[in-house]
Amino acid sequence: MKLNHTYTTIRKLKWLNVFVILTRYLIGFAFIPSGLKKVLGQRFTSISVDTQIGFFFEALYRSGIYWNFLGWCQLIAALLLMTQRFATVGALIFFGIAINIWLITISMHFTGTWIITSLLVLATLLLLIWDLPKLMPLFYPDNYQAGKKPEEVFPTFNRLTMIIGLLLFVASLAFSLSFHF
Repeated sequence: MKLNHTYTTIRKLKWLNVFVILTRYLIGFAFIPSGLKKVLGQRFTSISVDTQIGFFFEALYRSGIYWNFLGWCQLIAALLLMTQRFATVGALIFFGIAINIWLITISMHFTGTWIITSLLVLATLLLLIWDLPKLMPLFYPDNYQAGKKPEEVFPTFNRLTMIIGLLLFVASLAFSLSFHF
């Protein structure tokens, strides 16, 4: 019960709500250029195939449809995160992507990159914890919890943050596209 009270108290802090919204924007924004490159069928990096990392990225690039699929997943997750309304779904998708990238950087021995990817995984995990009340019904026997208390309803977005997110997504997509044409 004390943990519930602490969680409720933390969720009601306005500055933390703003921080979470900005974190969603930042994570979404970070994946638009790399996702767009994949969707457009372009290489993500120019590392020589003589290296283990370069060979790995070249193999991913040559996979064709899978390369495009990775890009679409990144773009869709970014859009969902940045809309705020569907941020929980975006965070779930991003969590899978972030874990995948994190494991790649560790298994391929990227120098220092594992620190950045670890922070990405941690940030996405914190976004999921932030939205835990939305995810909890998935673990109930009937996926529904009747009689939700009003103090457990947390504001996570409003029309302004949704519009800002959509505008940021479109602007960053247009900006990224401007480098490809």
